[in-house]
Amino acid sequence: PIAGLIIAFKDYRFDKGFLGSEWVGFENFIFFFKSNDAWRVLRNTIGLNALFIGITLVLSVALALMMNEIRNRVTIKVVQTIMFFPYFMSWVVVSFIAYSLLSVDDGFINRTFGMEVTWYSKQAAWPFILIIFQIWKTIGYSTVMYLGAIVGISDDYYEAALMDGATKWQQIKYITLPALKGMMIILTILAIGRIFYADFGLFYQLPRNSGPLFPVTNVIDTYVYRALKENGNIGMAAAANLYQSLVGFVLVVGSNFIVRKIDKDSALF
Repeated sequence: PIAGLIIAFKDYRFDKGFLGSEWVGFENFIFFFKSNDAWRVLRNTIGLNALFIGITLVLSVALALMMNEIRNRVTIKVVQTIMFFPYFMSWVVVSFIAYSLLSVDDGFINRTFGMEVTWYSKQAAWPFILIIFQIWKTIGYSTVMYLGAIVGISDDYYEAALMDGATKWQQIKYITLPALKGMMIILTILAIGRIFYADFGLFYQLPRNSGPLFPVTNVIDTYVYRALKENGNIGMAAAANLYQSLVGFVLVVGSNFIVRKIDKDSALF
């Protein structure tokens, strides 16, 4: 499949194939960066993904610490199931849930609070709406991973800490969080490597492809998809995808290099 990357440097035509199509060099990349929406799309992609990474890290670790304090096995299984269930739902299903909440005519929020807000054209609200639904859908997966790491910590450390008179917060600060540090760093590095990629379902299905929301919901993946639908420029789509992959590779290597300089044992490779 790597051989197909040459499409990014060609004016691809179906009748000529990816070998016979005309070479255009970096014109496909230039076309993407010269478009009026290019920098807005990059801003949305990087900014929202950075918020997702930071908020997910903090909340998932916090929830894992709280769930670790639940001693009743039935309760912990119920809580885990409730948190993990949204992860298996498609964004199409989630988009209908969101519509039932945000619809201007019979949406739950408008009816409950007596409002008539047209949510699907209100740009200022959608960065928060995207964050809320992204966290709600994915937080369970991250939390279970951290909870599994916490369960794997030897009880001997906590027993020794109790004998020394350590409080619960001191146990978390000096035992649990240091033990989680390696996983936190690795997962963050991998997430940074995909910061130029966006969850297509989140940014396309959830806003229901609403035109007035494009300035705040249009990301690289949705931009390429719409451009491909409108003008059929496969070369430009391939160029954007190659650009995402190369930047992701550089970010993973660069962030791992920084971690190695600070703490070699916590690096991914």
